[in-house]
Amino acid sequence: MYPALNLTLVVNHACNLRCRYCYTGAKVHRSMPHAVGYRSIDRGLASLEAGGTLELDFFGGEPLLEAYLIHDLIAYSHQRSASAGMHLRLGMTTNGTAQDEAAWRIMLRPDLALHISYDGLPAVHDRHRVDRRGLGTSNVVLNTIERLVAADVEVRVVMVVRPDTAQFMAGGLQHLHSKGVRHVTPSLDVWSAWSRKQARELANAIARAADIWSQALPELSVSWFDEKAAQITDLPVASCTGRCGFGDGQVAVAPSGNLYPCERLVGADLPSNTARLPGTALVGDDFLDLLSPDGPIHSDCAGCALQPQCSTSCRCSNFIRTGDVRRPDGLLCLLDQTCYQETLRVIEQRAHMSSQIVPV
Repeated sequence: MYPALNLTLVVNHACNLRCRYCYTGAKVHRSMPHAVGYRSIDRGLASLEAGGTLELDFFGGEPLLEAYLIHDLIAYSHQRSASAGMHLRLGMTTNGTAQDEAAWRIMLRPDLALHISYDGLPAVHDRHRVDRRGLGTSNVVLNTIERLVAADVEVRVVMVVRPDTAQFMAGGLQHLHSKGVRHVTPSLDVWSAWSRKQARELANAIARAADIWSQALPELSVSWFDEKAAQITDLPVASCTGRCGFGDGQVAVAPSGNLYPCERLVGADLPSNTARLPGTALVGDDFLDLLSPDGPIHSDCAGCALQPQCSTSCRCSNFIRTGDVRRPDGLLCLLDQTCYQETLRVIEQRAHMSSQIVPV
């Protein structure tokens, strides 16, 4: 039994955008039946120890195209978790373009951790995140973000970092902060091929982004640096279940009911998808016996001095980059090491500045 379990319901394969770097496969009008969602929630709750927490996330496609379905699943999860004496945490990732009343009712919920995909600067966002006509969507997404900030909603922005956009990361952080955003989660495009030159540019971009983070503290949270700061200073960090559990304390359910270790691996949910876990959401009482590839760290990592503080343990990213859940590649190592070095630099600089302040 788990103290907490992360359950992601991929409620559809449809989307109103045609982002050029999208990894979720063909856009088809296939939505999750209520029965699959209800059964998944029941199995998630049955996997928890007494008083445990179900972390229920909604994903797509664009999940808010199924706003009414999500509304029903939230109501069901509240009722079932309360009856079982369990805690419930809700989350959703959306592209921020849905503007109908049903979508706004969900985005404004105070019990929902809302993540909106926006790639930093308007021109950078519009480079890849386009609608069916190929037109950029930055204006509508920024409008959504500004309305949410004005309504005191804690917006968490997911900013994709790609080989052709990494250089704009620091500017993107500044822009988002100027719009009232306090939480940014950079997301490395692990599906793209990164050249050595682009990897070096990524390292330089991380250093510039760390400077923006330092200048904006404590009003700006940037996940890449916050996580390292917690490790370096030995601060306690609230665990979000088994992430990356890869089937162990973490499961994603496709609209078909097929099971996956992470929502990023569902794709088009094709029979050829080797990441699929055995069984379906409709068969079984809990999620306690899912197959989860595991084992010791890869031998290439054993001699690394930063291994105890390493964040390349995301088995999903490793699987995408190398096909081995235990082994990161050079890009993931560069990301982890550079974030560690730049976070340490900022901490040392701020400590030095504090020591120079003379009390009056």
